[in-house]
Amino acid sequence: MPCVTSATEHPARLAVGVVGAGKVGAVLGAALARAGHQVTGVSAVSEESRARAEALLSGVPVRAVPDVVAGAELVLLAVPDDVLAGLVSGLARTGAWQAGQIVVHTSGRHGIGVLGPALAGHVLPLALHPAMTFTGTAMDLDRLADCSFGVTAPEELRPVAEALVLEIGGSPVWVAEADRPLYHAGLAHGANHLTTLIAEALDVLRAAGIAEPRAVLGPLVQAALDNALRLGDAALTGPVARGDVETVREHLRRLEPLSPEIRATYLALARAAAARGLDSGRLSPAVVESLIAVLGDPEPPPDRSTPS
Repeated sequence: MPCVTSATEHPARLAVGVVGAGKVGAVLGAALARAGHQVTGVSAVSEESRARAEALLSGVPVRAVPDVVAGAELVLLAVPDDVLAGLVSGLARTGAWQAGQIVVHTSGRHGIGVLGPALAGHVLPLALHPAMTFTGTAMDLDRLADCSFGVTAPEELRPVAEALVLEIGGSPVWVAEADRPLYHAGLAHGANHLTTLIAEALDVLRAAGIAEPRAVLGPLVQAALDNALRLGDAALTGPVARGDVETVREHLRRLEPLSPEIRATYLALARAAAARGLDSGRLSPAVVESLIAVLGDPEPPPDRSTPS
């Protein structure tokens, strides 16, 4: 194991192999190179990943996965969650793992258990998940300064994990092995579903004739996000928070012909907002009862605005 006496001391300079030149792998490989490590090889299959490797890891040879692993003291596995277990097992069957290698994966869902097949090769397992969305470009390197990494590691390897994260520029957050899926679910729910929500909201504003929906929605969403991060449930505003039942009813009526899918999202989130408002004491039971009378029926109410 590299000699590390404190969380702020740099580990020894390492030969790094990057398996997967996706948006995460290429950026973290570049961050490790910037920290002084030597990236000795990268695997890249698609034209897009090859171009990304060339842009961020210029001069690093593109090699087959076994060759990337064979020449590395630190192996960075930056592959999709559902691919990781098979990759680790396949390399174990071919005897690719080497004693003393630091093996790092970037999956949010998995802890170090997924690296079990490699442990027979006496590797040093680490799970380092960057809690950030990546563009796969050089701009991500500066964003790492504000990035937390969900870290799972054996107790004796915690100093190594912490030192690597700090070198990259991030902040380590310790996550228990059993809590990795829940940790990842929280991030996915907050970030990935936010993207879907904003995209749907932009569609609705376009349908309402707003020529520049991003200019209208952007400041509101940014303020709402800031308030939510600071205040939690206390930041809730809008028709649900006010108990404006008829406004909510009209929203649902108008969303149905536009997009049943968006209407379903609105319904689900409005129900959740009402429930959280009740639990937090911000909404009275009477108000929530009136809201649920509208939100509890998944079918749109009849349109009585025009004669039959």
